[in-house]
Amino acid sequence: MDEEGRAVPEGAVAHALRATEDRFRALVEQSIVGIFLIQDGKVVYANPKFAEIFGYRQEDFAQGGIPLEQLTYEPDLPAVREVVRRELEGDRQGIQATYRGRRKDGTPVDVESHGAPTELSGRPAVIGTLLDITERRRTEHALRESEERYALAARGANDGLWDWDLAANRVYLSPRWKGMLGLAEGDIGNDPEDWLGRVHPDDHARLTADIAAHVEGKTAQLDLEHRIRHADGTWRTMLLRGVAVRDAAGKATRMAGSQTDITERKRAEEKLLHDALHDGLTGLPNRALFMDRVGQAMAFQARRSDYRFAVLMLDVDRFKTVNESLGHAMGDRLLASVAKRVWRCVRPGDTVARLSGDEFAVLLEDYTAAEEPRRVADRIIAEMAPPHDLGGTEVFTSASVGIAVGKPELSKPDDLLRDADVALYRAKDLGRSRYVLYNPSMRTRAREQLQFETDLRRALGRNELRIVFQPIVSLATGAATGCEALVEWQHPTRGRIPPAEFIPMAEETGLIVPIGNWVLRESCKQAKTWAEMRKDAPTVSVNLSARQLLLPEVLDQVRAAIADSGIAPAQLRLEVTESIIMENAGPASLLLTQLKALGVHLLIDDFGTGYSSLSYLHNFRFDTLKIDRSFVSRIDTSQKNVEIIRTILSLARALGMAAVAEGVETEGQAAQLQILKCDSAQGFWFSRGLEGPQFAALLAEGKKWKLPLASGAEMTPDQP
Repeated sequence: MDEEGRAVPEGAVAHALRATEDRFRALVEQSIVGIFLIQDGKVVYANPKFAEIFGYRQEDFAQGGIPLEQLTYEPDLPAVREVVRRELEGDRQGIQATYRGRRKDGTPVDVESHGAPTELSGRPAVIGTLLDITERRRTEHALRESEERYALAARGANDGLWDWDLAANRVYLSPRWKGMLGLAEGDIGNDPEDWLGRVHPDDHARLTADIAAHVEGKTAQLDLEHRIRHADGTWRTMLLRGVAVRDAAGKATRMAGSQTDITERKRAEEKLLHDALHDGLTGLPNRALFMDRVGQAMAFQARRSDYRFAVLMLDVDRFKTVNESLGHAMGDRLLASVAKRVWRCVRPGDTVARLSGDEFAVLLEDYTAAEEPRRVADRIIAEMAPPHDLGGTEVFTSASVGIAVGKPELSKPDDLLRDADVALYRAKDLGRSRYVLYNPSMRTRAREQLQFETDLRRALGRNELRIVFQPIVSLATGAATGCEALVEWQHPTRGRIPPAEFIPMAEETGLIVPIGNWVLRESCKQAKTWAEMRKDAPTVSVNLSARQLLLPEVLDQVRAAIADSGIAPAQLRLEVTESIIMENAGPASLLLTQLKALGVHLLIDDFGTGYSSLSYLHNFRFDTLKIDRSFVSRIDTSQKNVEIIRTILSLARALGMAAVAEGVETEGQAAQLQILKCDSAQGFWFSRGLEGPQFAALLAEGKKWKLPLASGAEMTPDQP
């Protein structure tokens, strides 16, 4: 029947039912809420939204359903099962539950579910809806955290509060506000001038101007720092915040806010800023601050054609010796003393900085006389001459100085410091304790030096280095009893380069370490071939550099070179210069003791050029002493040098050491050494350095040199 009581045809009823069903299905399928049907512990139907929430396709649920266990985060599964059980048992009121579902990729999702019992094909089931509440949960959690933080901040607030009635021109100051300034309740009134009158004179105008601007509506809020007088007379730094309350016309009627004491924070910030820009040891500006001031000087020069400035870079000569021999504490004292002396050499407006290590810099600004940088450099060098008293220990040192004058064509502070640095290294090359004024030709030389260093780094890998062996000849028999290994560089364009021209750079750059190890291993291999030729095989002497003495792995390298070559340890002799030992006494003592324990022989090279020779000879138990060529070169012309060598030989004999004279270049020198009964000698008068096969041939033929005071010798010396 229709609404008017007329009969409705059966086909029309069926059509209406189908239309209703289609509309219902469309609502379910298009719903923004997840809709599901559970039976036998599985979700057997899910609308598209439900499938989307869990990361599945809708068809996945139509293929036998998906178990609840697969859709529920495991810790929440018991609670979900209990809810479904209650719904299946007929709880017609429906049950709401929130829990964590599990997506297809295993990640959790917060959901809220509403379900009610139903039947499907005559068997119990649960139908319901489901919402993804992940964002809601996240928002609720964030809100709780925010509320907790606000409550905590409110409880822990340490600010003073103020409230200014602008109409009545009266201000309320809270007890905490007054306590910050050491004031009791009756020590300050409610007149705003009682407050503003305590503000520091330098800050008063800015504070009142900011208040007026905010009252006039020119700023959104009041927020500034100012100093205010404490009851004890000191100045405290306060952070003032406030906001105005306005009437319907926009006129400010009241202003309220807080006052925070930030004195300690400001002090900490100032200290951090100071520490970030100053050297902790000397208190001088550091590199960052110095570079900033050089940049400012460049900017001044760009605006003023008559503005002059210059940078002086200096370092402490032989600082490493002091640091290593007396310890880092003494080294620090020396740096502090140097800083004070440099300060005494400049004007109050100039800047002295410590850039790094023992490197200092001076910025001379706005001077008139062109020679002023030279005068300051002279004063610094002179100031360094007297001994430094380091807590009872006197230390003598000097300074090398490089000068670079500011020029308009230099655009960056780095450019000027680079030029001063180039001049500094030139001063050191010329003998130290002097200054050098930069000129452009020095940069060309520096580039050449850089290229030279680059070539040296590649030389070992390109097999450009070779070892030659200079014979050490017995002055009693004329036979070669040993040799010294010398490394030469066969440069592809510059030809043969002797060791004196590249070894110092190898030392400075650290390349001496791989080069030294290579020379050690190759020399031991050559010595093995000589040992196989004759029983009285000659020894081979290899130099140890300062850097090698400081490396703990050198002991293993020596041990490996002996083992790999198969030579007897006594066939290897290690030479160490006297100056290296003095500059590295601590590390050298242990290493030389360990090397001696291996059975190798130790030689002290360049003897007589140092200043603590006797103590080192006694402490380090050297086997052989090598007399420096500077004495040998004048032995046949200077009676003084004869006596020096006689004394050295007497000392060697007294200590049970052999003696070798270096740099013998004339027959007269060789004869004089024979008269003095020196054990052995080497030099160009006997032979230049020979390559391994050449030295082996010399041994094979049993060559002996004809000595000046010996008769019947077989061969004459090689001429240099």
